[in-house]
Amino acid sequence: MPLRPGRCYRRLKRPYTRTEYIAGAPYVQIPRFELGNTKPRERARFDYVAELVAEETGQIRANALEAARQMAYKYLSKYVGDPNFYLKINVYPFHVIRENKMLAMAGADRLQQGMRLAFGVPSGRAARILRPGTVIMHLEIEGKNLAHAKEALRRAASKLPLPMRIVIYPRQAQQVKTA
Repeated sequence: MPLRPGRCYRRLKRPYTRTEYIAGAPYVQIPRFELGNTKPRERARFDYVAELVAEETGQIRANALEAARQMAYKYLSKYVGDPNFYLKINVYPFHVIRENKMLAMAGADRLQQGMRLAFGVPSGRAARILRPGTVIMHLEIEGKNLAHAKEALRRAASKLPLPMRIVIYPRQAQQVKTA
């Protein structure tokens, strides 16, 4: 069956996260949460931080997070290059989404009328945004590429169901440990 629209899962309901008790919980299909230049010593040269911040509470499905990650990464790798940025997804889709699957075709009302308050079977995952101001994506970049950072995060925000805001601030110089 195809995916239901994102509006079905946008609102926060009771959390359903204990995967050790959930038979058939789907895997998280986001292959990497950190992209670009991930070495802390080389990231010290990045002087700006751009963040994608959620303005409302809600849920973001894992496939929407993956689409946003792909959009931001493709744009940044094409126009900036992999060694010149660091992108991290800060939220993790812990919440297991349940779906009461029904027949949805012509004449299905005669075949199946369903059941009220049915529990449903696991069909996907979602990240829960419990308070406004939660950072969804964190991007470190040089000042000369700041316009590309804004565009990449704008494209990523278009794939997410909640209203987003892009916040940019200078990065404080941090001491990098040499081990």
